[in-house]
Amino acid sequence: MKIENTKAQMRKGVLEYCILSVLKDEDAYVAEILGTLKDAKLLVVEGTIYPLLTRLKNAGLLNYRWEESTSGPPRKYYGLTETGHLFLNELTTTWNELQNAVNIVTSIKSTKNE
Repeated sequence: MKIENTKAQMRKGVLEYCILSVLKDEDAYVAEILGTLKDAKLLVVEGTIYPLLTRLKNAGLLNYRWEESTSGPPRKYYGLTETGHLFLNELTTTWNELQNAVNIVTSIKSTKNE
């Protein structure tokens, strides 16, 4: 089993939650979303993010608007819908519960050898 495959699967599992979190407070275009993820050391390429954004939009969690740019073509800004905000709140609760459970499990000391 290759560790890189497992690490990639772990990142994919939280990517949707991270993207929704990036858009929690303000709309952003793809380069901004990718920059935020990159700054957090969560490397994602455009070929991965576009299909995910489309899926989230089709699910009613995101909407978008076109905005003119002073330095190039118009940009598509993504933002959370009301449903997206509710979904993100549920994911946050689930993430916190999962994080707590993983912390408990990974910090259990073996008493068998003591």
